[in-house]
Amino acid sequence: MALAQDDIEQIQWLIKKALSETPETLNANVRYELDLRERTIRVEEELKHQRELMVEGFKQMEKRFEQVDKRIEHMQLEMNKRFEQIDKRFEQVDKRFEQVDKRFEQVDKRFEQMQLEMNKRFEQIQLEMNKRFEQVDKRFEQQHQEIMGLHHEIKLLMRWSFGTLLAIGGLIVAVLRLAA
Repeated sequence: MALAQDDIEQIQWLIKKALSETPETLNANVRYELDLRERTIRVEEELKHQRELMVEGFKQMEKRFEQVDKRIEHMQLEMNKRFEQIDKRFEQVDKRFEQVDKRFEQVDKRFEQMQLEMNKRFEQIQLEMNKRFEQVDKRFEQQHQEIMGLHHEIKLLMRWSFGTLLAIGGLIVAVLRLAA
């Protein structure tokens, strides 16, 4: 049996009338309980919504952590590549230092060779100088001998001159005595 619209309106009117006739305390309790149930439902819905938001936030945090992990791994790879490049550069620098060391060794050898050559040349020059000094000494010795020879000749000449002077002086004195 289907209810007509008039019947439904009458039932609603009766319910409203019964509700309005009931004391206010009963109505207040029912309204309070209804409000509490509505609030509880709202709180449960909010909690459910908060839980969904937290789950979504955790998912996003996981994604971010994965991204950060990927970035860190990428940075580590780049750092490792850079360190390898730096190691290669250090190896190149080490090779250059080795080349410089070899060059210094070559320069040291050249200096040693030059030192030996200079020592030989100084020794040769010293020998040549000694020979020349010996020649000069011989020359001085010869000149000394020549001077000594001249000195001896002058001495002899002086003796002869003195002897001749004495003889002529004696003759003059004798002639003057005889003539006197």
